[in-house]
Amino acid sequence: MKLYFSRNPNPRLAVAVARYLKADVTYEFASPFAPGQAERFRPLNPNLSLPILAWPGGSLWEADAIACRLSRDVGSDFWRTGDDEPDMIRWLSWGKENFVRACDMVHFERGTKQRYHLGPIDHQLVEEGLKLFHTMAAILQAALAGRQWLVGDRVSYADFRMATFLPFNDVGGLPLGDYPVLAGWYRRLEAIEAWRDPFSGLDAPPLPPVPRQGDG
Repeated sequence: MKLYFSRNPNPRLAVAVARYLKADVTYEFASPFAPGQAERFRPLNPNLSLPILAWPGGSLWEADAIACRLSRDVGSDFWRTGDDEPDMIRWLSWGKENFVRACDMVHFERGTKQRYHLGPIDHQLVEEGLKLFHTMAAILQAALAGRQWLVGDRVSYADFRMATFLPFNDVGGLPLGDYPVLAGWYRRLEAIEAWRDPFSGLDAPPLPPVPRQGDG
């Protein structure tokens, strides 16, 4: 199987999962929206978005689905099953609609739009994202109080998914330090090599830089 990826948040998540699981996949940096690439990738994912997991005769897209497939393939409970599965799915669902969404709102304005020259920062949307972040970070911090990970006593995909945008906080500027329990949880994630540097040894061109405020 081949995992098509870029360095953007959701593809990074998929690569981190595959590296953590030591999945039997090869990796290929891809740009489906680049000129001349759409027809190559459209049969694999009609949305043309990454990540994509492909094999002869089939493909799978969306990071959550890929994480589920790879966990099953290697026989890992990183994607929880059994009694812990509902709890994990609860955090995936809540995270994507709340905490991860807040992180995305801020990162899109301060990071993605600036990297790809998609227009000026909408400061009202940043403020809305930061307000949502504070609300959801407080809930997440309370849930993590007295525990190391979101589900059970070991790291799971729920932790990886919840942290999707935090590796990009150098440009996102989310006030993670205001929430010490949350910051401690993220430090534990950063201690996992596959999360900290999922692109180690891969042919993965860096993301375009984010201009500093005032740069032309």
